[in-house]
Amino acid sequence: MFNPSRDEVRQFFTETWRKERAGEILTPLESMAADWIREHPEYQTELADPDARQADYSPDAGRTNPFLHLSMHLAISEQLSIDQPPGIRRAHDRLAARLGSAHDAQHAIMECLGQVIWEAQRSNTPPDTDAYLALIERRASKD
Repeated sequence: MFNPSRDEVRQFFTETWRKERAGEILTPLESMAADWIREHPEYQTELADPDARQADYSPDAGRTNPFLHLSMHLAISEQLSIDQPPGIRRAHDRLAARLGSAHDAQHAIMECLGQVIWEAQRSNTPPDTDAYLALIERRASKD
């Protein structure tokens, strides 16, 4: 199982963005990450800054953590590519149709993922994939 450290995640995104800007060849995962970075121009200057790897993104700092946000995009993209948990791809597609974009659907799913991870950490249990999918389905079926 791949379990990178905070520093490895931050290095991955800053190095991916450096390579993208330099026109260097990217791995498939880097290419996917670069696509998400392009979707988030608000993070691009920060990712180009070598000091960003050391930045504090605590809730008290009042800043969105671009590394966490982009990591969640990659995780959700992987879940969609393998339809895991089963049914997430269908729920995503319904959500994207309802919201008008796949990117907005990913942000909605991100909120569901964050809630399920928070609950798992609070209860010291594995994430509840059934609850995760139910949260996404609920968002997809809202009128």
